[in-house]
Amino acid sequence: MPRIPSSPLLLAGLLAGAAVAHVAVPKQFDAIVPRSLPGSPRQWTYVSGAAELALAVGVAHPRTRRVAALATAAFFVGVFPANVKMAADARHRSPALRAVALGRLPLQVPLVLWARKVGRNAAG
Repeated sequence: MPRIPSSPLLLAGLLAGAAVAHVAVPKQFDAIVPRSLPGSPRQWTYVSGAAELALAVGVAHPRTRRVAALATAAFFVGVFPANVKMAADARHRSPALRAVALGRLPLQVPLVLWARKVGRNAAG
């Protein structure tokens, strides 16, 4: 089994980078918001970006790291339906886009495990 990273600052950087991407290129995120959610896709794009930024700050700070890391694991589980929608929407796209969309699905597992590991390793 591959080694799960344990760096909280790397996890915080990943979250912060994703948060910036939600604001910088929101259209790509709007496209994967499940239609069943109320409100506009752009609203959900910005809310999830804000959540990622808050989680990044929480994971980066030692005093809030444990709770923020566990919340990050839950967040990664919560956004999984967006990845499923992306894969479903890619069915009629190019083979390369289908491969990327399908490849994202199993990547959620190591992200959840990474966040849980950061939470377990945080001083409590």
